[in-house]
Amino acid sequence: HVQLVESGGGSVQAEGSLRLSCVVSELTSSDYCMGWFRQAAGKQREWVASISPTGRQTYIGSVKGRFAISLDSGRNLLALQMDSLKPEDTAMYYCAAGEWVAAPDRESEYNYWGQGTQVTVS
Repeated sequence: HVQLVESGGGSVQAEGSLRLSCVVSELTSSDYCMGWFRQAAGKQREWVASISPTGRQTYIGSVKGRFAISLDSGRNLLALQMDSLKPEDTAMYYCAAGEWVAAPDRESEYNYWGQGTQVTVS
């Protein structure tokens, strides 16, 4: 069955960096829109970034220039490089895969989700 497993979260000081990874199994990630979402304590989950099957990358405004999404299709590995981290980036981060995604910032467009990895910035 399809599995998405995130790793790479942790605690870091402001202006530090972290690299999140998401290993995808039982689907061809390059055929899907792959995305990262996050949910801070007491808040709704929000879209962070996505990469389309054609390689187009899009980001929420608050992370543009600081985060970079990438997909290694040969390894079925999605990554999120996060630089210049801020305390407001603190959240549980989730990777997701959607087969027919018209609006990559909408949760409902994604079919598969990982369990999340915690990022804490102080």
